[in-house]
Amino acid sequence: MIIPQCSPVSGYQARKEEIDRAIAQVLNSGWYILGNEVDSFEQEFAAWNNVCHCISCGSGTDALELILRACGIGEGELVITVANTAVATVAAIERAGALPVFVDIDPETFTMCPVALEKLLVQNNKKIKAVIAVHLFGHPATINEISIITEKYGKILIEDCAQAHGAAVDEKKVGTFGIAAGFSFYPTKNLGALGDGGAVITGSLELAEKMRAIRQYGWEQRYISSCAGINSRLDEIQAAILRVKLRYLDEDNHKRIRLAQIYDSELSSLSSIKLPKKYSGSNHVYHQYVILAENRDRLRKFLNAENIGTAVHYPIPIHKQPAYLQYAAELPVTEEVNGKLLSLPIFPELDESAVRLVGGAIKKFYS
Repeated sequence: MIIPQCSPVSGYQARKEEIDRAIAQVLNSGWYILGNEVDSFEQEFAAWNNVCHCISCGSGTDALELILRACGIGEGELVITVANTAVATVAAIERAGALPVFVDIDPETFTMCPVALEKLLVQNNKKIKAVIAVHLFGHPATINEISIITEKYGKILIEDCAQAHGAAVDEKKVGTFGIAAGFSFYPTKNLGALGDGGAVITGSLELAEKMRAIRQYGWEQRYISSCAGINSRLDEIQAAILRVKLRYLDEDNHKRIRLAQIYDSELSSLSSIKLPKKYSGSNHVYHQYVILAENRDRLRKFLNAENIGTAVHYPIPIHKQPAYLQYAAELPVTEEVNGKLLSLPIFPELDESAVRLVGGAIKKFYS
């Protein structure tokens, strides 16, 4: 028996008939870009997040770029974010013409540390235009505190929700605390397409209209560019697939939470690992179940020999990667936890018995 770390094909197979029917309807419609499926998905995803506007696009990276461009953040301006995130977060900052500034993380949640954020804003207040808070592994950043700090210093707050569809703080969904939020629909996400895709949500009509223009060459009317734009469109087939899967997202998130509870029960007695932490009032949707493990690489090799898939998110912090060495930063907590993080198998279709098997293997390794 092989237990994969994630399994996008299982998500397709679980809704195969509905997804196949939705795809066939698009193929037979003759309309494949920015049609009824995209319009309907945008309305449904906005409603699911309790916001007024959703602007779909080609990827989560594009979603963040659209927000930055629409906010007028560009050449040479500074944007604070974390280094323990997908490179996509920083790629979006650079593509908008801005420059990333890295801040350290909280050792318990692995998300942006509010104390470190405020210290950085005190040091560089005039130069920094925005903060991108990343909700990591399905767990919200301490977004209430971050929101208070960014408001205090007059900075734009943007949320990276690529891994946090449905996560919440005090029953308010992430993505609704800042001026706008970017989502990814990469196939492994909690809400994943069968290809690439992304979206922005916002409560601002003005910002929404700007992003709708920017995502398609700056057009407010066809072939007439009112501003410089890009080409980033969610296609009709992916929108149709996402509409099907959105109907089951709450159910799938509950399954992830149940699997995480089993992991917690199985592994809580081990002193050599640290389980995922939630802060009070937060709702974790477990895009990943990530432990902090002593002898991480040996454990991973052992689990692989037991036919158990794992992943490391992410093997090298961005500020240590060859392409980004110019953005040097002192991030002791980020660097300390980086060599210990390990993502265990988790996806809605994973059988509970498989989770117990994984737990048993980890206990065997540390015994």
